[in-house]
Amino acid sequence: MNAADLAAVALLAEPVRQRLYSYLRERHEPVGREDAARHAGIAVKLAAFHLDRMAEAGLLEVEYRRLSGRVGPGAGRPAKLYSVSPRSISIDIPQTRYALAASMMATALSGEFSGSDGADTLQEVATTTGESLGAGIRRQVRTSRARREAVRRELEQLGYDPELPRSGVLNLRNCIFSQLSSSHRELVCGMNAAFVRGLLQGAGLRSSRVDGQTVEPPSCCVRISGI
Repeated sequence: MNAADLAAVALLAEPVRQRLYSYLRERHEPVGREDAARHAGIAVKLAAFHLDRMAEAGLLEVEYRRLSGRVGPGAGRPAKLYSVSPRSISIDIPQTRYALAASMMATALSGEFSGSDGADTLQEVATTTGESLGAGIRRQVRTSRARREAVRRELEQLGYDPELPRSGVLNLRNCIFSQLSSSHRELVCGMNAAFVRGLLQGAGLRSSRVDGQTVEPPSCCVRISGI
């Protein structure tokens, strides 16, 4: 599985996106933003944001069509419609966090990356995956301040449970790979730190830094400075 597939898996960790994606799968036909927003119980603008993120990742396909069937002057602008892409990615919801870890580990073993050993290769894969997610934020959000907030929301959606930053330091209160970390702590913590570091780099937050810390489960070993 390549980095784009891994980023798509991570996108579906967010509950609203899960609801939207499941609804589109049930419909078996293209769905408009208003219909999707009504089903998910959210604003149309927010639905459009999530739908476009999934389309950008290749999870959804987009087409434009006038829903009224009218043509010519006065017919109105074509509506943007979304349908589930035929692309196949195997995930296990709600345990997406472990599917993400398994996918990164499998990719590291595939020989597509050039790390000097298994741990280095896994960190290279994790960094690339995080960068893909962060790049989506950078394309959507203009200012550094807004990007920092968007990254915090992404971390929350992934399940890290970030606390409110204090003095520019953000602690993550939940390890999304906790079961793996308990038996392979050094390997998994390195992967986790590389994934978060890639997310920051992809989002263009050059002043932010990932630091390790010694904590007890279920807290995360990653701490972010400068955010």
